[in-house]
Amino acid sequence: MVSIKDIAKKAGVSISTVSYALNGSSKVTDETSAKILAIAKELNYVPNAAARTLKKRETKIIGVFLADFKGDVYGELLDGMKEVCNSQGYDLIVCSGRQSHRMLPERLIDGAVILDHTFTSDELLKYADRNHKIVVLDRELEHPNINQVLLDNKAGATLATEYLVEQGHQKIYVVSGPEGSFDSIQRMKAVKMVADRHSDIEWIEIQGDFKKSGGEKAAEQIMREYTEPVAVFCLNDEMAIGLCNRIADTEFNIGEQIHLIGFDNIELTRYMQPRLATIDYSKRKWGALASEQLIKIISGEKVEHERIYVTLVKGESVGKSSAGSASR
Repeated sequence: MVSIKDIAKKAGVSISTVSYALNGSSKVTDETSAKILAIAKELNYVPNAAARTLKKRETKIIGVFLADFKGDVYGELLDGMKEVCNSQGYDLIVCSGRQSHRMLPERLIDGAVILDHTFTSDELLKYADRNHKIVVLDRELEHPNINQVLLDNKAGATLATEYLVEQGHQKIYVVSGPEGSFDSIQRMKAVKMVADRHSDIEWIEIQGDFKKSGGEKAAEQIMREYTEPVAVFCLNDEMAIGLCNRIADTEFNIGEQIHLIGFDNIELTRYMQPRLATIDYSKRKWGALASEQLIKIISGEKVEHERIYVTLVKGESVGKSSAGSASR
């Protein structure tokens, strides 16, 4: 690999002169600079990014760490991040897997947005102690170098479950996310608070996985136990779609025997028949705000934790329960 020493030797100048020329410094005459750049091109010189980072202490690159790339949520989230990063002179790279964690301690990026359960909270706090700048989207951590931009999971789950209660449903299934998922844990906390307020309703939790397969498995259990119309809250739309797919060729109908609400308002739900009731929020804004906050703390600005607000989207997938209305 060609180094600036090789260029300096061929040009007959000092290493510092080569460095000035390569960085466009006015300390080198135009003639000398042109000569050095021509030699660098001839030798196919490629700057050492790691060495440059050590000297300048910045890469102008932000890393976003995701546990998974599947699902419609991530596309809009990344679009929002990229738009802000590019407007502020930063590039964005998307990372996944434990080996990529080293990009933070090795300072190959200026900061990180975390939506990745493979990072432990202790690991992130350790990096923050070493002055690495971090924004978390999937946990609550208090540290001067960590900012939280969290989805209002509890508000969303409360809206969803209260909506089912208001429609008079007396038996409500809740299909949760994978074990250890921050979003699932927060949403289930809200569900349990609503359930405590409505103890006359039968609540049944089914372990899910935030994938279509989780909704398909939940549908199997719901159909097997079916005796009367029921309501189902899937903690994300992917599982709600899986549930719909499974019952599509059965005698059950969404919005009649099975009343269904999801969470995320992904694009596909807008074209479903009946239209899926769900919880909406701006994924693009979530990503944009995460990037904005990270760039601010990188530049030394003080920032407050942020929350992404949610709204209820009603749909024909949830109807009134005639039995529930009569009993009330």
